[in-house]
Amino acid sequence: MKIGELATRTGVTTRLIRYYEQQDLLEADRAANGYRTYTEDHVERVSRVAGLVQAGIPTRLVKVLIDAEDAANREDPTCPREVAEQLATELVGVQARIDCLTRSRDSIRKFLTATQHEVLLREERESAAAV
Repeated sequence: MKIGELATRTGVTTRLIRYYEQQDLLEADRAANGYRTYTEDHVERVSRVAGLVQAGIPTRLVKVLIDAEDAANREDPTCPREVAEQLATELVGVQARIDCLTRSRDSIRKFLTATQHEVLLREERESAAAV
């Protein structure tokens, strides 16, 4: 598939896909004419990278994390201490963001319940279950 289709399938702009390539987070195959071509594996990779970036992980650490996941998939259990330290440091920030989002979610639910708009909570749960 071409970059436009990859963008459509992942919800990531073509510009951002090119940025991921520049950051060595993604490597496109090339057709004989030099055009980028992508496979289903690229769809998964772009979706994974985008999810990590949206979760607040800096791209420099996304690269480290993806490389570590790739190594684990190859059953290569090695993880240099420097990588482990980077990930451990990032984990503290990730947990802080999760805690903040959890408090925000709980506050919103409490507000909707207190204002007698609980039906919106059921709709939210049904929407989430459909995904």
